[in-house]
Amino acid sequence: MSRTTATIPDDLTDLMEGAIRAGIFENKSDAIRHVLREYFEENRNERVAAAVSLYEDGEITLGTAARLAGVNRFEMREILREEGVELRFGPTDMDAARDEIEAARDLE
Repeated sequence: MSRTTATIPDDLTDLMEGAIRAGIFENKSDAIRHVLREYFEENRNERVAAAVSLYEDGEITLGTAARLAGVNRFEMREILREEGVELRFGPTDMDAARDEIEAARDLE
């Protein structure tokens, strides 16, 4: 799991602290994870756009893009074609191969 630093407006920080004290969230990390997951569950187009962007920049494999977008590999290929993104075939290194295997396992 990676670490990310964010600057959050005071009113949202106050609400987050209140939610933690009220037992809604365990801690700040839990609150942020929850909000991000909920956002991407409710906003499918943005979820797909994020996956397409990462794939296009070569940061993730097709399998990982499909998992992040919440679609299968065949649907992801079609989405990438519609977006004019060139498909890459085969993993480029062992880490990418492992990512493909994990993504395939997650889709089962």
